Amino acid sequence: MMFHYRFRTAGRAGSSQHGRRHFGTSLPRYRSRERSKISEAFPACTPPSRLLVMNSRVRTEPLLGDFPLSIPGDSYSVVVLLQGYSEPQGTEGAQRADGSVTLLLPTTWKSQGARGEAPAGPDTQRALEQAASGPVLVDTGGPWARDALLAALAAHGVTPDAVTLVVGTHGHSDHVGSLGAFPRAALLVSHDFCLPGGLYLPHGLSEARPLRLGPGLEIWATPGHAGLGDVSVVLAGTSVGTVVVAGDVFEREHDGDTWRQLSEDPEAQERSRQRVLAAADVIVPGHGGPFRVFRGPGDPSAS
Repeated sequence: MMFHYRFRTAGRAGSSQHGRRHFGTSLPRYRSRERSKISEAFPACTPPSRLLVMNSRVRTEPLLGDFPLSIPGDSYSVVVLLQGYSEPQGTEGAQRADGSVTLLLPTTWKSQGARGEAPAGPDTQRALEQAASGPVLVDTGGPWARDALLAALAAHGVTPDAVTLVVGTHGHSDHVGSLGAFPRAALLVSHDFCLPGGLYLPHGLSEARPLRLGPGLEIWATPGHAGLGDVSVVLAGTSVGTVVVAGDVFEREHDGDTWRQLSEDPEAQERSRQRVLAAADVIVPGHGGPFRVFRGPGDPSAS
């Protein structure tokens, strides 16, 4: 999760299969030497004009705009509320970091304290759709950024009680550290889906079977960074095409192969990265600014 980014505003993942609760207890292993090498290879101020060629058919470039960055869409708008960052501290490999936070707002939702439909069980599909009928928050950042998060939400007319669903892309503290600010929201953290009050529902999410939350809105299983539990949020039908909020599947645009040193399952993460690159027009990574994806004529997924 750790590279060099700049904050532009204001435990390791557990997993479950088919809704069974199972929380991992391992904590991030801070690999000082590897991160020192990363720090030297990727300086903080990468020129915006620089393009990263992910493979011979795909290139990327930053999605430019002022923060918070808003992307209108047919069914939901996307607002990147807080841009993730990771900055070296001293010479011993310590890092100061936080994850990106993204808000999805249904186009039919009105502010002023309104909520979507209250999630109801035990019909999982109905509960998922109801949970996504109001503001959806993807990751919360760490607890140290709680005030900045609440202020960013308020600027868009969203109170904590108005949030109906919080998606945690994985269970690291810099991505789900402020879950407690949203007690009325349904939670989808890694592969655990629960309603307010702690009712856990089975769902069958897998790489071959996404969860459909609303028009153009899906949750994909994108394992690798934190083991098998990572998820990404995929929204089609925006003004820039398909937006994928990818958590730490992508640390940032220019992460090259260095993400492998932070990955619990590099083979699975490589598979997830290629899948996201084949579908996304814009990727919101875990610790950097959103970036556009351009597929060349040789890529079968190119339009």
